[in-house]
Amino acid sequence: MPYSPLMVKPMREELTSIGVQELRTTEDVEQLMDDKDGTTLVFVNSVCGCAAGMARPGLRQALESSVRPDRVVSVFAGQDLEATARARSYFADVPPSSPSMALFKEGELAWFLPRHRIEGRDAMQVADDLISAFEQHCAATVS
Repeated sequence: MPYSPLMVKPMREELTSIGVQELRTTEDVEQLMDDKDGTTLVFVNSVCGCAAGMARPGLRQALESSVRPDRVVSVFAGQDLEATARARSYFADVPPSSPSMALFKEGELAWFLPRHRIEGRDAMQVADDLISAFEQHCAATVS
């Protein structure tokens, strides 16, 4: 049974307010993943306070970097069940965890941050991991 939309609304807005595109249906996920050009970060959002409470602010900090993915999208585990399952199918070799982040380059999984690498860390440590991945796999943006 999915979480209440009222409960997850602030967690969704924390990402959409910084320009993260939500993928709410399997069709949304498939349409995005069909575009294999450039880089895409897929954020598997969740209600988990211990990890998601650091993952979302960490992402926000990382997106302030001059190097970032071409697209940043999210699916919400525990809410958009089919979209989340479809997104996870693109990184099926990785055990499911939420929150988590998958960075794709030219349609291929290039980097993954699972929940156990988020838990017990602060937002800046999460941001540092993301920035390192962006610098390794994404092209610099022009300011």
